[in-house]
Amino acid sequence: MIKLLDILENKILVPRRSREERAKNYLIATQKKIQQYMKGGGEGDLDLSYAPIASLPSGLTVGGYLSLYSTLIKSLPSGLSVGGNLNLYNTPIKSLPPDLSVGGSLYLNGTKITSLPPDLSVESNLDLRGTPLSKSHTRAQIKQMAPGVKGNIYM
Repeated sequence: MIKLLDILENKILVPRRSREERAKNYLIATQKKIQQYMKGGGEGDLDLSYAPIASLPSGLTVGGYLSLYSTLIKSLPSGLSVGGNLNLYNTPIKSLPPDLSVGGSLYLNGTKITSLPPDLSVESNLDLRGTPLSKSHTRAQIKQMAPGVKGNIYM
């Protein structure tokens, strides 16, 4: 019979992986997922929600939606094109790259966005609820700042 004291003293139960090792492996798996997506031609959706990434590779084009919900994303590559919605909700991103193109809605709620690039193109809605930008500008000012937004602007 094994006693609890035997387990603690003899280290019978030893975790197979540390938290840091699991986090590192998750990051590697996420990077492989992105590379596989790019090799596949960027077709369909790319859901990276909760992934431990802070940036995306240059040259990324997403045919469907791109979800970066609750990631550590701090920047987007220049020339990023997303065919569907782009979800950046609850990320630490502060600015968007020039020539960003979104074929659906752009969700920036809960971010630290303070400005929008003048050549931003959004085919549907722009959600700015809970951002510094929504607190410091009116809807009319935002529409003037980003005339490429074709849908509603939510503040």
